[in-house]
Amino acid sequence: MAEHKVCYLVCYDIRCQKRWRKASKLLEGYGERIQYSIFRAWLTLREREKLRWELEKILKPEDGLLLVGICNRCLERVLASNRPESWPGRQDSYRIC
Repeated sequence: MAEHKVCYLVCYDIRCQKRWRKASKLLEGYGERIQYSIFRAWLTLREREKLRWELEKILKPEDGLLLVGICNRCLERVLASNRPESWPGRQDSYRIC
């Protein structure tokens, strides 16, 4: 049985450009960039904890990190005024054969 995936919004404020680049590269492997320091990723609980652990190795106390889980109902209510196609509906986390 496949693990359930949840949509997460990952936002960060990193003071050092070198750490910012490392975090950005790491997040590109997990999801897609929405804005300069904001990513959207579909993650299982295990993937989320792995990402958090990897980011903690990069970040310093003065940096900020926000991981927000977005339920399917909230995804339906997202307002994307200039690029509506950038927020498609729910991504299936399973495949029926």
